[in-house]
Amino acid sequence: MNFLSSDDFSRSAFDRVLEIGQAIDKGGEELALKTKSVLVLYFEKPSTRTRLSFEVAMAQLGGSSIYLDPSTTQRSRGETLGDTARMLGRYSDFIAARLYSHNDLLEMAQNSQVPVINALTDLEHPTQALADVYTILKHKKRFKGLKIAIVGDVANNTANSLMLTASKLGAEISLVGPKEYPPNPKYLSKAMEYSKVVVGNSLTEGLEDADIIYTDTFVSMGQEAEAEKRKKDFAPYQVNGKVVSMAKETVMVMHCLPAHRGEEITNDVIDGPKSIVWDQAKNKLLMNKALLLYISEQA
Repeated sequence: MNFLSSDDFSRSAFDRVLEIGQAIDKGGEELALKTKSVLVLYFEKPSTRTRLSFEVAMAQLGGSSIYLDPSTTQRSRGETLGDTARMLGRYSDFIAARLYSHNDLLEMAQNSQVPVINALTDLEHPTQALADVYTILKHKKRFKGLKIAIVGDVANNTANSLMLTASKLGAEISLVGPKEYPPNPKYLSKAMEYSKVVVGNSLTEGLEDADIIYTDTFVSMGQEAEAEKRKKDFAPYQVNGKVVSMAKETVMVMHCLPAHRGEEITNDVIDGPKSIVWDQAKNKLLMNKALLLYISEQA
């Protein structure tokens, strides 16, 4: 079973992964993989939380992990991604891949004989979305009736995965950003099949009655060439004290990290009482464990 997209899992599958996460959270550290398994982390892009959380998850579940930088493998000398995937699957039990191109991830999955997990591509970041929805559930106790406002870049990989996952679980989504950067139509239309999704440019309207404010960096990996323009265009959507006050009094603020303090979010917000950013980061470890256990269950 692969986990390439947030839309790969049904509602019941997400419920089961969340259930496993809750069991671990309550002290079920006796949970372990069925066999002494190996995870290969094949990462083209830098990573802190995703890499570390997978490595620690495997160690705590009784397995092990191997990190591969493609520049130090035969990929750097012309081996095809398909051939690389064929070999990785013969040495390991899982592959977590962080790639520039989502199409490359699909090629890897097509050629691997073991489950492939999307650890981030240009289109999606589904393991981040798992940590996000678990954090929301833990703090808000529900999804139905919740309003999640994604502010700033509503077309990036994190926004795509969160809107798919949270809408499938029953939350309402509000996408608030510059009109020049509309959401990905494919992901928007799919999310609308599951729940109410509203797109707008007005912070006042988009944040009205919001239970969660979610933001991310204005410049994603691979967009460095347009960094200055993006920073200028997105500046009005910085999550600061004034913006937070537009939502419910009980609103909570999330950020997938790394944060560029003073750009998409201010210090007083990310370090303030409404921030659950550090719980969110911590829960990446928890949910990567739950994901690995769930995939192992399905084998």
